[in-house]
Amino acid sequence: MKAIYIPQLLQMPGQTAVVEVDELLPSLETLTPVQGQLQVVHCGNYLNVSGQAETIITLTCDRCLQQYNHRLSATPTELIWLKDAEEPQLETLEELEIAPEDLVETLPQRGTFDPETWLYEQLCLAIPQRQLCDPQCPGIAPAADSDAATTAADRRWAALEALKRSLQSQG
Repeated sequence: MKAIYIPQLLQMPGQTAVVEVDELLPSLETLTPVQGQLQVVHCGNYLNVSGQAETIITLTCDRCLQQYNHRLSATPTELIWLKDAEEPQLETLEELEIAPEDLVETLPQRGTFDPETWLYEQLCLAIPQRQLCDPQCPGIAPAADSDAATTAADRRWAALEALKRSLQSQG
């Protein structure tokens, strides 16, 4: 995806650029190409960026540690403030007529907007924090005879196992 030169948006119909997406993002490991569409609208002193994208990624379940495929889908919208480099810094955001949470990102008015970076960031934010292969996932099942399995697996723990057994027999 090519970066969009912000002043060129003013020359486009409706001051809008539409970017069709159907490619692998090098910074995001996915099983399928990211597919979707981005729309960048120049609104004078800010950009209104919106999009829809989806792909499939491989995650590791937090409970059973098995890998599973997850359909990652995002429909983000963001307002990006445009400002000149020589524009004096405002002391507080209260001087603006818009809520601070609405305009967090800034770009120079004569700069570029990188749709690939923006899309990567939005998809990363859409990755679930709690990764479960199934809501009913029971987790890792303990071995039937955990003492025998531990002993057979690694003899270096034999002294600790002996101490554990002696403490259990005393208590």
